[in-house]
Amino acid sequence: MIKTPKNPFKQALHEGRQQYGYWLGLCSPLSSELCGYCGYDWLLIDAEHAPNDLRSIHAQLLAIATTPSHAVVRIVEGRTALIKQMLDLGAQTLLVPMVETAEQARELVRAVHYPPDGVRGVGTALARAARWNQLPDYFAEVDQELCLLIQVESVTALEQLDDILSVEGVDGVFIGPADLAATMGHLGNPAHPDVKQAVETAIDKIRKAGKAAGTLVTSPALAQHYEQCGAQFLALGVDTLALAAAARNTLATYKSSPSDLAGDGNGGY
Repeated sequence: MIKTPKNPFKQALHEGRQQYGYWLGLCSPLSSELCGYCGYDWLLIDAEHAPNDLRSIHAQLLAIATTPSHAVVRIVEGRTALIKQMLDLGAQTLLVPMVETAEQARELVRAVHYPPDGVRGVGTALARAARWNQLPDYFAEVDQELCLLIQVESVTALEQLDDILSVEGVDGVFIGPADLAATMGHLGNPAHPDVKQAVETAIDKIRKAGKAAGTLVTSPALAQHYEQCGAQFLALGVDTLALAAAARNTLATYKSSPSDLAGDGNGGY
């Protein structure tokens, strides 16, 4: 009998295990699958800033499902209908941006659950998540395997953080450093001391509330610092930035020392 897939990411968070992730913005199932074999616990499919749509997200969910990594989908906004579509596609973990109040958080919790606990529409005959009505245990198991992460990324959100953290059904809180820095008057500088202090304080509050704290940090030193502060799920890089850096480095290396490259026997790929 086919059973509802388990969510290893959610289980790891609830058990207090560290989870390292990588941000995907190339919208490619091929590159997503490649990253899935690179050792990361989770991969974030970005549909807020990257040009992803339902079909490209579906393709990447299929690709990542073949790998040891777990797919997390960041949607563009917390609309109930959009959440329903993502869950029906088979996303088990959602990251919802720009959450600023406890009421928003409560509405998101309702959006991921079926009635009577929520408002998610029932359409399992058309849903990959339920394997098109071929998972007999789906309704009994689905709530245990869905993971809701909310993103706080403004001064307003941090001011309301205690109330937000009181909402049952939120598994983790992700601190968005870029937008937070902007709202604090430090646009483009998420490593500013004031921003770092705000992130540290938020991580401490999140952990004390019994929820998992996470963030995206491309600086290894700063990532280690936030992990020591208690951040449990950390995104350590972005595929678009890595590709651009590698492409620039390849050209710069060739131009700077062509004589040193003579005799390299590894001429293929």
